[in-house]
Amino acid sequence: MDKKRVTFLSDSLTIVGDLYLPSRSSGHPAPAIVFTGPFTGTKEQVTGNYARRLAESGFVTLAFDHRNFGESQGMPRQHEDAQGKINDLRDAVSFLANHPAVDSNRIGACGVCLGGAYALPFAAFEPRIKALAFVASAFNEAERTRQRFGAEGYRQQLENAAATAQRQFQTGVTEYLPAVAPDNGVAVMWGQEPYDYYGTDRSTSPYWVNQVSVLSIKTLLTLSVSPALPMLALPTLLVHGKTDMVCPPEDATWVYENINEPKRILWLPTTNHIDLYDNDEFVAPAVSAVTDWFNSHLD
Repeated sequence: MDKKRVTFLSDSLTIVGDLYLPSRSSGHPAPAIVFTGPFTGTKEQVTGNYARRLAESGFVTLAFDHRNFGESQGMPRQHEDAQGKINDLRDAVSFLANHPAVDSNRIGACGVCLGGAYALPFAAFEPRIKALAFVASAFNEAERTRQRFGAEGYRQQLENAAATAQRQFQTGVTEYLPAVAPDNGVAVMWGQEPYDYYGTDRSTSPYWVNQVSVLSIKTLLTLSVSPALPMLALPTLLVHGKTDMVCPPEDATWVYENINEPKRILWLPTTNHIDLYDNDEFVAPAVSAVTDWFNSHLD
């Protein structure tokens, strides 16, 4: 397997990625998979782990830093831009389709964690994507989020975002919070579990920053995958943990029940969300399932 640093443009921004090329080549263009991953994540972390493993199985794979994060351009830094991420995926697929090692008629997409909330609507309206896989995916839906917060709590979150936007307009200064913090400290990704990954050597990346814009919270609150569900008409695999406090299993079930065939859902006996980031007990069967799915449907 060969890893190359690559760049491409998306909305005039330079996007930086790692392209993984399989070592065994038949001399013909290979199928390819584009990855999109966790909130605040960079290409050296979860998506890179999966991209490397899928490349070992014969796929050309691309893990990249979305705009505003990692090595990629974009302002404000560390800000979750939902439409921008969709555009990044569009241009990542264009990059792959134009690469001589890639069969442009055999491109798939894989969303891990928050990447699922982008891979789903992207693939639903992108005919160049022929098959889709989700691993421990978040399927954000505003109405379901409001139910979990309660109507008053959800409204308060929107009020908080509005107040932040007003202050930023007046000062011109982007407000930030830590992405993770130890001992249940104040952070956008609150709690010990995200800290156990991002706050330790498990997630080592020279480009990851423990910071996220406060207004990114509103993006997470208002993302909705439901409009794309009935439009998803391509082979779709879901791999999800039975225990996941970050991306609830009931959300994966809801998506599975509301998408078209062909589809499959694989439940793994995880103890937490990040088991499917780097714990080989669970990553290995996830990679095996994703490999089999793309081998079957990118033919």
